Amino acid sequence: MSLFKARDWWSTVLGEKEEFDQGCLCVADVDNSGQDKIIVGSHMGYLRIFNPHPVKPGDEVQAEDLLLEVQLREPILQVEVGKFVSGTEGLHLAVLHCRRLCVYAASETMGNVEHGNQYQIKLMYEHHLQRTACNMTYGPFGGVKGRDLICIQSMDGMLMLFEQESYAFGRFLPGFLLPGPLTYSSRTDSFITVSSSRQVESYKYQVLAFATDADGRQETVQQKLSSGKKLVVDWVLNIGEQALDICIVSFNQAVSSVFVLGERSLFCLKDNGQIRFMKKLDYSPSCFIPYCSVKEGTINTLVGNHSKMLYVYQDITLKWATQLPHVPVSVKVANLQGLKGVIITLSDDGHLQCSYLGTDPSLFQAPRIDSKEINYEEFGAEMKKLQKIIREATKTQDILPQSEKHKDLIVTAEVSPDLDVESQAIDSEVKAEVVPSVTVKVTIQSRVTAQKPYLAVCVQAPLALTCDWFSFNDLEPGSSETVVLSVFLKGNFPPAELEGNCVFSFNTPTELNPEGVPKVVQCKFKLPLRLVCFPAQPSKSANHKLTIDTNKPPISFLTIFPDFADPSEDDQANVLGFQFLTGSKITLLASKTSQRYRIQSDQLEDLWLITKELTLRLEEHFKKQNCKDFVCTFSGSIPLQEYFELIDRHFELRLNAEKFQELLSERAVQFRAIERRLLTRFKDKTPAPLQHLDTLLEGTFREVIALADAAEENQANMFQAFTKLKSATHLVIMLISLWQKLNTDQVAIMEATFLPLEEDTKELGWEETVDSAVSFLLRTCLSKSFKEQALSHSSQISMPKDTSRLKKNISLFCDRLAKGGRLSLSTETATQQATAVPGGCATIPESDLEERAIVPGSTSVFSNHKPTAKQKSNTAGSIEVPH
Repeated sequence: MSLFKARDWWSTVLGEKEEFDQGCLCVADVDNSGQDKIIVGSHMGYLRIFNPHPVKPGDEVQAEDLLLEVQLREPILQVEVGKFVSGTEGLHLAVLHCRRLCVYAASETMGNVEHGNQYQIKLMYEHHLQRTACNMTYGPFGGVKGRDLICIQSMDGMLMLFEQESYAFGRFLPGFLLPGPLTYSSRTDSFITVSSSRQVESYKYQVLAFATDADGRQETVQQKLSSGKKLVVDWVLNIGEQALDICIVSFNQAVSSVFVLGERSLFCLKDNGQIRFMKKLDYSPSCFIPYCSVKEGTINTLVGNHSKMLYVYQDITLKWATQLPHVPVSVKVANLQGLKGVIITLSDDGHLQCSYLGTDPSLFQAPRIDSKEINYEEFGAEMKKLQKIIREATKTQDILPQSEKHKDLIVTAEVSPDLDVESQAIDSEVKAEVVPSVTVKVTIQSRVTAQKPYLAVCVQAPLALTCDWFSFNDLEPGSSETVVLSVFLKGNFPPAELEGNCVFSFNTPTELNPEGVPKVVQCKFKLPLRLVCFPAQPSKSANHKLTIDTNKPPISFLTIFPDFADPSEDDQANVLGFQFLTGSKITLLASKTSQRYRIQSDQLEDLWLITKELTLRLEEHFKKQNCKDFVCTFSGSIPLQEYFELIDRHFELRLNAEKFQELLSERAVQFRAIERRLLTRFKDKTPAPLQHLDTLLEGTFREVIALADAAEENQANMFQAFTKLKSATHLVIMLISLWQKLNTDQVAIMEATFLPLEEDTKELGWEETVDSAVSFLLRTCLSKSFKEQALSHSSQISMPKDTSRLKKNISLFCDRLAKGGRLSLSTETATQQATAVPGGCATIPESDLEERAIVPGSTSVFSNHKPTAKQKSNTAGSIEVPH
């Protein structure tokens, strides 16, 4: 048992599934008998009064501890005890409901039988509120003697004051947005609250009394001006955070103070709003109460937090910390049954506890160990037996369960063949008239028990989802779940991939791990091309053209593109136009005299999606016809120069981002320096001229805002440029694979080399990552000799000054592939290629290649063979655009 746990003196649990808040607990002599009672009201409308008197600490609750339990008609927001009835100075109970204020008299009736005395409450008066109440405070407003007045704060910022049985007046707080804690200071005769502007504000009662009447808020301006004075705040203090509670304390050994509990700080203020001291808290507080002054000039405070801890502070010094069994939402200090300083805490779910601080020592004593002789033979036999059990267990069952022949859980994603009739696009930046969406249906079928299951669905930007995260209850064997979502284009530029991924995570319990072993099941799905583009008129001219060769006669576009081609138009059999939602156009042509297809567009990156879709649909078409020898090839030039322009554009935006970061840092330093100088001027007792520091501060602030906007715009442009670069990279990888007839493993190596990142980060960018990967391939599987393999490579990756080295390495990479190099991650293969590269890879003239890569305006061309004159004529005249 911990030494620093709160000692339970008396505790109970109130009701079932009831809720409680800060104002639901009050400790006072409610029946005027001379002893403190505990009054608790709940949001379910139950009012309870307790008088705990355990025989010994920690005893169970006795029936006679509960003096009264009654259910009122409405939820109870707050309970207070004071002199609320005229003609008597006896204490009465005020209960605040949402739309009513009720004042009760609690009394005790002597019993004539062994059941004991009876307690009851009698309604003295009530006020029906015109506005929804939030909280209340009470006190001798205006310095009245022998009675307490009540002030209620409504949810819309009106202070309603009641002089016992009668309504006095109402006033609206200026600049009100949300209600905060409210209290009354009798020393200054003022109300203190914390506004939604995170300011502690004080209003004099006299100012409230003579201010404009709130009931005339809807009157004309002239009537308002004639009805009273404007409500003016007495003092204001900006604390910079929301407040949880306010307390006014006035002890004999300490000066009168205002305590404010913030979300992360504890403030102690003087009566005029000046800060006496402030304590920064490294936890999230839940409640507090200043309870006494032990040392002259200091105040002791109890602070509870959400980690079930209760701290005792003397001003800002921590004196004690104790563990509670629950998170307190309200704390009080009372004298019960002659025991002084009992700490009463209430949790939000109804745990009411009376405890005290102390250090009860643990009475546990370790038992004596009976000394006896050790039988080593018996222990050895037991050890062998246990080792045998362990060996068998490791053979038959691992910590992770063995995978069965059938899958434990299956995730399938079904994409609707048609676009949504009514688009589900939300906040799309695309400037098209209609942004289409497509429905994806994800089904989870479980054959085992799946604990804590959740599903995450992701697509690459600029695509977006209507919902990307789903959670489920635990799945039983044989159960299934289905979710439906929609995908649409959010950004105003084409995506690099039309694919999505579903990741389903769950835990499966085992004998060795009942809590479950985490598992993940993934499922990919392909999105339709119609999601990002639509049919358009073909274009005769274009800046970029690609020609894909096949070994089969060309297929009519009416067959392989039925969702884009119109069967009524015959000219669409050989030529088809596409237009992205962002505006760019792509034209697809089929040769009438040769086995070729041409894709052309004004932007290189726009060719990727159409080229990929063309090859996939051709392969699918011939697969349905049981044609297994269909192949696509590429014999043209790799568009490296255009690719390098995209790399330069992306790298330029990265450099701009670093410049913006440096400029923002400089302006921020300048802004803080000006702020410090201005603060020094303002604090100086002898006022001095500002010397245009305020003008300089405003100008610097505008520069910071302008730079932040420019940096944000540059970040958006950089992401768009990176997406275009990824599209062009996919296209280059595809053309090289068709050109060199690479197998699946070799294409995977190229994708891992040129597409290592999903997005750029400040620590790692695309250029340096790809440069390092390409350099590794040039030193291993594409090396010319053992000397190149022995060259050391820097393990540190940093942002380069320019892209010349990267472009040189990419050109060298393509050149060595053209000379017969083959991609492989095997060490043996790399060694064999260094000795004799298949295909007769000769020594590459480095100086020649460097000149080609560095000379501006040059275009790197890599081809399998030189086309003959006949082939040149076929290439030039075989593809025609119909007029």
